[in-house]
Amino acid sequence: MIALILGALIAVAAVVVVALPFIRDNGEPELIDFGPESEEILELIEERDRALAALKELEFDHRTGKIDDEDYRETVGPLRRQAAEALQALDARTGKRSAGEDLGEQEDVQGDDHDGDAARDDVREPAVDE
Repeated sequence: MIALILGALIAVAAVVVVALPFIRDNGEPELIDFGPESEEILELIEERDRALAALKELEFDHRTGKIDDEDYRETVGPLRRQAAEALQALDARTGKRSAGEDLGEQEDVQGDDHDGDAARDDVREPAVDE
């Protein structure tokens, strides 16, 4: 009988220890603020996801032969514009940099990498057999 009571107390203590972080309010703000601004951002995220999913499905259907080249060309343009508009709206709303700015920075870094490789191309490393 004592073992049963002791087991129950240990089980209750384990439940309390596991549930305590979820029950306790530590005064920190919630990670997701469900205000009007966050609802708008969530709508933009959903719009972006729908546009990218439609584009991905169209490309898959084209690769598998369900859609011929002519239909693909007619449909892919508007879907790409829709995806780009959704991404731009989301970036503008969240204050992120555009992909074009990131691409320019990436090209600068790649240019630096190529310059560094050119200096090493003249030096030939000996083969293991030499």
